[in-house]
Amino acid sequence: VPTLGGPHTWGSPHLGVPTAHPSPKPPLTPRYPPTQDEEFYLVKWRGYPSSANTWEPRRNLRCRGLLQQLHADLARAPGGPVRPGPRGLPARAVSYLAQKAEQRRALRRWERHLNRTRSHRGRIAVENEVDLHGPPRDFVYVNEYKVGAGVALTPVAAGCECRDCLAEATLAGGCCPGASRNRFAYNEAGQVRIRAGLPIYECNSRCRCGAECPNRVVQRGIRYDLCIFRTGDGRGWGVRTLQRIRKNSFVMEYVGEIITSEEAERRGQVYDRQGATYLFDLDYVEDVYTVDAAHYGNISHFVNHSCDPNLQVYNVFIENLDQRLPRIALFATRPIRAGEELTFDYNMHGTCHTCTCHTCTCHTWHTPVPATPGTHLSLAHTCPYLSHTCPAQSSLPSAHPALWGRCRAQGHTWMGPDHTWGSQGHT
Repeated sequence: VPTLGGPHTWGSPHLGVPTAHPSPKPPLTPRYPPTQDEEFYLVKWRGYPSSANTWEPRRNLRCRGLLQQLHADLARAPGGPVRPGPRGLPARAVSYLAQKAEQRRALRRWERHLNRTRSHRGRIAVENEVDLHGPPRDFVYVNEYKVGAGVALTPVAAGCECRDCLAEATLAGGCCPGASRNRFAYNEAGQVRIRAGLPIYECNSRCRCGAECPNRVVQRGIRYDLCIFRTGDGRGWGVRTLQRIRKNSFVMEYVGEIITSEEAERRGQVYDRQGATYLFDLDYVEDVYTVDAAHYGNISHFVNHSCDPNLQVYNVFIENLDQRLPRIALFATRPIRAGEELTFDYNMHGTCHTCTCHTCTCHTWHTPVPATPGTHLSLAHTCPYLSHTCPAQSSLPSAHPALWGRCRAQGHTWMGPDHTWGSQGHT
């Protein structure tokens, strides 16, 4: 905790400030005489009790990262940016620093737990430089589906006999995709080469090929280092990549608890009242099962929605060939830079929900506003990044006051007061 002038005039050894270690042991003289306009810092020494804390002038410290972190915290403190006065920092700022230090310790413990729990190669980092939120409660990190009540997985009964799955994929009935009359999904670099909507059939535990088979991509798990971070625009937690990701590369799987659609309907009503949902319908062929990642999930639990996402959903079949129970894999739609947030489209069209993705192609969902009979509602949403108006505005059905949704140069969609969606010859 910095102070100007005499550091001995105030302070506490239990402020919870970040641990500093500019030298292997504390100096013999724990205090310094007052020095005009010189900053002093209360230092907790690694490996020593709080009773050995000392006030140190900045010139004695060699922990640049901790100093930068401290001053960044002071800039975000209540009433900040906060500067120390002759009597040190305000009590409110000291309390904030203590809370921030405890939060960082909790997040580091959670980060270590996540990395001990994960079965994939990619590491997980955790960061919150926005607010005081700590690790989420009631969330259990899992690496694969957790099967809920009323759900049964049927293990695959056969595998391929290929010696070279990529080369034999072009043969009639070759490899696992060919056996089910589907295309081989990957190129030699493991990038998906089929369009979204087509299924991916990977080799399984009964196949003759080994772990390095080019048709084993999703099952190898997450291979990129990722970071769970707190967003600064009110969207809660998010996920960004710490490494560059090539276009069409597998990034992660959406994992959670598999439940029946009836149970999903019941839970959905509860989640709606809470203002959040993690339900993902497995409706590749029919809507029978749902993945609920609210309490059991992997890092995909924290991936935000975007109307212009950089991840695309694919249905994948490996150890279970029941088309009602695909695995949900997320692949990169374009090259993704290190540090960029990862997003996918939740496809929640038709629900009364306000989107906060802030992209220019945002198809915002709004709760309808009560209308006066015989009047039209004003535009509920215009694109925040463009000044255009929809060219089809005048052709809206006069009998249906509408709220505007998607702001796209090529068209729009609209929602009437009965929550139904329609279009005016546009997409």
